[in-house]
Amino acid sequence: MIKYILGIILSCSISVAAAAQKGVNIYDTPRELPSRSLMRSDGTEIKLTDFDDDFVVAVFWSRHCMPCIKELDDLQEFADKTADKGIKVVLISPSQEWSNTLEQREFLDRFGAEKMDFYIDEKSNLAADLGIFTSPNAVLISKQGYEIGRLRGAAKWGDDRVVDYINRIKTETENGLKPE
Repeated sequence: MIKYILGIILSCSISVAAAAQKGVNIYDTPRELPSRSLMRSDGTEIKLTDFDDDFVVAVFWSRHCMPCIKELDDLQEFADKTADKGIKVVLISPSQEWSNTLEQREFLDRFGAEKMDFYIDEKSNLAADLGIFTSPNAVLISKQGYEIGRLRGAAKWGDDRVVDYINRIKTETENGLKPE
């Protein structure tokens, strides 16, 4: 009986980083990003390839997705921990979920993402171009503006092991290595 209980405890104690790594799909060859634009909170347009000199974690999320809402404060913590490492986190949500950008800003503030940059995907067109139909879904974008991988589902972004893992992916892609 003790062996059975220990087995259950061990199987439940998988590290957060290992769980995050399991959900990450790193591509053998970087992919070009769609040229479709997003809308900034000030109404100007931007493309995912416009974030020069930053490794971008673009998180497609929905206000109706409970895992998305739960990870907002973790994403804020991740963004705070990686801001000086050349990693930029951007939140992207469908335009049809918001009446205006102030509504979205207030929502993010209420759920712990008060400093996060957010963008609007007009009718989810960019998400569709990328083949993203579920939330949350994080697209990893190299400094050169190519999609190098994705993480499907929620993650414990604020965990130091996840921060280290994403930073390692960034560093390896900068050095021309295929991240593992």
